[in-house]
Amino acid sequence: MADGEPASKLARTLLRLPVPWVFVLTYLMGAGVEAAFHIGGFLRDYNFLAPAGGVVFVLGAVFAGWGWLMFQRARTTRVPGETSTTFVTWGPYRFTRNPMYVGLSIAYLGEAGILHQLAPVILLPLMIVYLNQVVIPLEEERLRAVFGDEYERYRARVRRWL
Repeated sequence: MADGEPASKLARTLLRLPVPWVFVLTYLMGAGVEAAFHIGGFLRDYNFLAPAGGVVFVLGAVFAGWGWLMFQRARTTRVPGETSTTFVTWGPYRFTRNPMYVGLSIAYLGEAGILHQLAPVILLPLMIVYLNQVVIPLEEERLRAVFGDEYERYRARVRRWL
């Protein structure tokens, strides 16, 4: 198996789903577990969670949207696995190589706070592992192939997450 190639049929199948949908599906699985087993029921007593979750959700959505907007303005792809035409290093890409994933992760946690749910939070690390082991290596390999040393210099100075 070549570097950057997905390790399993499941991984290849997941790559066909846009990453935001993988976040949604992961969250829905967590919500289903939550409903079936009432895992986070004790969280209902914490009244601050909904408004705090709302703030966290908005911050995450804005950060993800900022990254998406930079790609839109640069007229490059926002689809994992497709080859980028422009190397974006401005805006949120000065702080993280993956602001859309960072923002979606933050928004995901905010949603869990809004809904007082614990099970989706427990599943979030699986989503992060999927991104780190399947999606991001594929994206990085494509960026390395297209932008070469420029990408390697960027990678050396900007962290994958935060």
